[in-house]
Amino acid sequence: MILTAFITLLQAAALTRAHATHGEHHDGDAAGVPMETYRLEELQRKWSNDWAFSGISTFAHLPYTKCLVNPQEAYDIAIIGAPFDTAVSYRPGARFGPRAIRAASARQTSFRGFNHRAGFNPYNSWAKIIDCGDIPVVPMDNLMAMEQMTEALEELLSRDSHTYLSAASEEEKEAVEEKKVPKIVTLGGDHTIALAALRALNQHYGPVAVLHFDAHLDTWNPVKYPNAWMSEQFQVNHGSMFWLAQTAYEPSLIYPNSSVHAGLRTRLSGSDFDDYDDDTSQGWYRIEADEIDDIGPKGVINKILDNLGRDVPVYLSIDIDVIDPGLAPGTGTPEPGGWTTREMIRILRGLEGLNVVGADIVEVAPAYDGAGEQTALAAAQIVYEILTSMVKRGVESERVKMQEARGARHLKDGKPLLQSAQSSEELDEEDTKEEDGGEQEDKDTPEELEIEEEQPEPLAIQDEKHVIKDEL
Repeated sequence: MILTAFITLLQAAALTRAHATHGEHHDGDAAGVPMETYRLEELQRKWSNDWAFSGISTFAHLPYTKCLVNPQEAYDIAIIGAPFDTAVSYRPGARFGPRAIRAASARQTSFRGFNHRAGFNPYNSWAKIIDCGDIPVVPMDNLMAMEQMTEALEELLSRDSHTYLSAASEEEKEAVEEKKVPKIVTLGGDHTIALAALRALNQHYGPVAVLHFDAHLDTWNPVKYPNAWMSEQFQVNHGSMFWLAQTAYEPSLIYPNSSVHAGLRTRLSGSDFDDYDDDTSQGWYRIEADEIDDIGPKGVINKILDNLGRDVPVYLSIDIDVIDPGLAPGTGTPEPGGWTTREMIRILRGLEGLNVVGADIVEVAPAYDGAGEQTALAAAQIVYEILTSMVKRGVESERVKMQEARGARHLKDGKPLLQSAQSSEELDEEDTKEEDGGEQEDKDTPEELEIEEEQPEPLAIQDEKHVIKDEL
């Protein structure tokens, strides 16, 4: 009886589909809409939406284009994988990080991507975000891999953004000039990829500030480590890339005295604070992981903002080992005592007003992850937060222009500007100070700061004939 009813239902559904399909075969309606339009709309309605478990594995089911061989493809934010891990000092496996992060992002979709904290959906916004696939990084030669990654990122950054190209007039192009250079989010890969990103960004922004979340300094001077088998390749690794960026280039790739480490907790080398002294000499400010116990996430946020200007170009580099290995075990150099995933996300949300011009999430090594893929899930959520902040910064910049044009703090409809790192109470306090004629102390931009110290000379490796910058 049940089987007969089920067969009858299927037959009725088939007749309904046949009737609907028959009705679609026409040359258009009275308004002149061609048949192809009806057909496309019907196909989109039926087949465009994926479940979390269906479709090919792009980040958040975003459109995929192999951007490096499709120069006509325009975007505002590009996600690119850098499957490179041959510069690690302990456990390998981060070359599989991009694949794992994409798989872990499967429950993020353009339909289910609304960020209630930010008040919008980054996947349905002014920004065209696409997945550009991976850089085909050679795994046998680190210096060649560095050149590959640098050139690939330079290529992606060299193209005008989708928003800029979509501007219909010169006036509109001028209005979106600050969005002309697209933003890149790189999925690592080991942390060495940050050096390639800084080299590429330097072509457009000059030296940038770095906000570095990590259990480790990554400003190690490799020649200080005793090793009888020194070489140029030996010195390019996932613990020396910021030291190289600071000292092996003239001028430095990192703007002096404007960068921050957050989440530090590793052991130092030797029997004193020599590692910290080296780090301080390179102009870094340090926030230890256990400081969060005393000052909380808001205190960490405030310390970061106190050392980074809101308009200074910032490169955001996040090593997944900043999170405690009990919550994110899938990484190459785990260190106990890290932050929780929730704390990390809360800190990122408090920094959304920063001018982040590029970002990475690195050192995800899925071979060491748990059965629930908690490390990759944390990394995918971090990318979502980064994208949200990048998109919101673009929205905020447009509203700031509107606000400045009106000469008022609030928009015409009376709604406050989208807030970023500043709360509405802080902006109200600024309004009061401005009305009273008080001066606001702003963080200087790189153009306004005067560099009193000379840039460090390029490092000679063993002798004056071998200079790192010649190879990099």
